[in-house]
Amino acid sequence: MFGRWAREARLSFARLPSSVPGIARAPDRPVHAIRDIWPGNPDHGARLVSGIARFEGRNIPLRAHDWEYADLAGPVRDWLQGFTWLRDLRALGSDEARLYARSIVASWLDQPPIDPLVLNAPAAGARLASWLGHFDFYGASASEAFRQSVMDRILVEGRLISIMLPLPEQGWKNFTALKGLLAVAVAIPSQTGFLHRFHRFLEQELDRQIQPDGSLRERSPQAQMEAARELAEINVFMRMAQLDPSERVQGALARVCPVLRALRHGDGGLALFNGSKEQDDRQIDRIIQYGARQRLLAASMPDGGFWRIAAGKALLFVDGAAPPATGYDQSAHAGALALEFSHGRQRLFVNCGGAASGSWKRALRETAAHSSAVIEQTSCCDFDPAGSIARRPAHVTLTHQTQDGAHWLDGQHDGWYPGFGASWRRRLYLGPSGEDLRGEECVDGERRVAFALRFHLHPTVQAELAPDGDEVLMHAGGMIWRFRQEGGLLSLEKSVYAGGDKPVPSLQIVVRPASLRAPLPVQADPDADDPVAAHEAADFENGSEPLGGAERAEQGSSTADSDISSPENQTDDAGEPASGPGSAGNDAGSTRLSAPARPIEPLPARQVIQWVMERVPE
Repeated sequence: MFGRWAREARLSFARLPSSVPGIARAPDRPVHAIRDIWPGNPDHGARLVSGIARFEGRNIPLRAHDWEYADLAGPVRDWLQGFTWLRDLRALGSDEARLYARSIVASWLDQPPIDPLVLNAPAAGARLASWLGHFDFYGASASEAFRQSVMDRILVEGRLISIMLPLPEQGWKNFTALKGLLAVAVAIPSQTGFLHRFHRFLEQELDRQIQPDGSLRERSPQAQMEAARELAEINVFMRMAQLDPSERVQGALARVCPVLRALRHGDGGLALFNGSKEQDDRQIDRIIQYGARQRLLAASMPDGGFWRIAAGKALLFVDGAAPPATGYDQSAHAGALALEFSHGRQRLFVNCGGAASGSWKRALRETAAHSSAVIEQTSCCDFDPAGSIARRPAHVTLTHQTQDGAHWLDGQHDGWYPGFGASWRRRLYLGPSGEDLRGEECVDGERRVAFALRFHLHPTVQAELAPDGDEVLMHAGGMIWRFRQEGGLLSLEKSVYAGGDKPVPSLQIVVRPASLRAPLPVQADPDADDPVAAHEAADFENGSEPLGGAERAEQGSSTADSDISSPENQTDDAGEPASGPGSAGNDAGSTRLSAPARPIEPLPARQVIQWVMERVPE
């Protein structure tokens, strides 16, 4: 109780204006100038001048005298109040953009939002860094009274961030708060306490957020990028102010940036796990350029739990770990053992992406929005009303073996065991050329269960189901790919892709077991069990939310009992290890999935589907 009272007293003192006798007054301009190092978008700047902000493909009217934005979701409100969009006005560069930026900052000074919003440390940190990073753009030619008002407010909000330290565990955004505190310390060096607290609590955040292999505890490629960006900007701010470089920050960047590079597809964008979007590859390049002295690629990510397998021009990513811990799981998805597959710059198998808030965010977090399996219409995780994960797999394992350029992955998790007594095992093989990807999906349980395998396709992939329904042909990047399976029923259905600026329609390959005790009726509407129906994507532009959640109907089961073989249990006729599961003795035009070489002891009910994704020779 006393601690809370003391904190409230300090916050009240921090809010006192500089005009009060005895309170230090801020200078009328930054003592040391800093500048925002990230490029803006002049098209977005033109919209801003007309009063429209652009966020994740949505147009949001700016309300200059209503900064609370109580009707908007938290992430959207935080972005508006963070003022990072000032860089778009600066990129536009006109006098009109300059005056608009000045007026919008003045409107905050005249009527800042109520306390709970002001006390959002990450949003305040972004705002302070943006105000100071663009001060020369909107403030250099302004009146002395305006400049003094801005600097006085910067001093107040710097005190508020300082008092709120240490921050709760909430992921990479804590680096944004600390960046703002550093910006104030650089601009007003007479306030020596700011820099001391910045160094003290930055070390705490580095220790608790960055794992030994350089992965963020949030286990998200996008969080990896955001953290690298914030740390790179912190490093640049210190150089601009001619402060001694922080060895801790530089050491962290040397570990974080190689992991960020490893989580990129061949097109330069991010893999779509745990709320990530592709992001601008040029922006990622710039972050790495500022953040890393050497262009290194992480060889492995044992702490992060992601597997990146390269063969030929292909990249295979698999999420091989449980969701992140509470405090770091606000953007985590129910995507254990989900995969993504690309060839060159062409993405083929993808996850559906992420959204910042609302029903879209909830729907895209479901297992059905991933290239994964879904058992009994249920995700492998549950989410509580606050957005944290309430139920998660207790055990997630994934092992990797390689031989002669070929790769085998063997993963398993028990996310459905509590509800259905079933576990899922995914075994993958990628050939040396990168043009032969195979899988075996095993669902073991005490009884047969309905499930579906989903392989979401990138929207640039054109796909068609063969007339006899036994394969899907895909045209992408000037190549033809073929998907086939054994043990199930194959269909091509609608999906949605939210890996870019806004959701767009796409397709997904779905495989359901062929039977389940008695035949189930064929679903008449293939959209009925789609996680986010494609026709809803057009509504996102207007702010609408998806109508439904994850699975609504699953069908079928398989009576097959087969296996694919890894290097340790597969040999060819001569006794030598074969090049891949089922590849020995088969030509390129007619590939057959192999029978088990060393069967695993099944539970009372085992259901198996095997599949092949291969490039069709020209």
